[in-house]
Amino acid sequence: MVHFAAIAAFTAVEYYMWMVLPGQRNHPGPPIGFRIYFNLSWGLLAALYFLMVGYVSKDSPRRAMSARFWMLICFVMPGGIGAVLYFLLRQPLVSRCPACSTFVQSDFHFCPQCDYQLTASCGNCFRTVRATDQFCTRCGHELATDKMPARLRVMAE
Repeated sequence: MVHFAAIAAFTAVEYYMWMVLPGQRNHPGPPIGFRIYFNLSWGLLAALYFLMVGYVSKDSPRRAMSARFWMLICFVMPGGIGAVLYFLLRQPLVSRCPACSTFVQSDFHFCPQCDYQLTASCGNCFRTVRATDQFCTRCGHELATDKMPARLRVMAE
């Protein structure tokens, strides 16, 4: 659907630049090379603008953010400033806890509601480790002494 809006925006800009605007001049227009360059540039910018708003509308719900609010910001703020703000201020991806279905951020090691271990982590410094690691890469702690759940050990094999 967003692709159609981008194509429609590109077509509308091209129609305006090639059909409507030249009829309103009382003096000769710029050379054809400049016209082609500027017409295509403005058309592609309009299409990119709609694609950006479409991306924001699909990405913000995945991050537990208001899609309507961020689409409004993207439309209201000129020149793509709204999209830049979105990319600077967006939240991390959100997933569900397999045990209790609570929404948790993807970088959490444990579910805040049911204490379910979501990812492998060091028992000493609590940094993320791969399930195949024998020692923590940050503090050197031996991971075999930690009580890592069997489901995380199975993923390593």
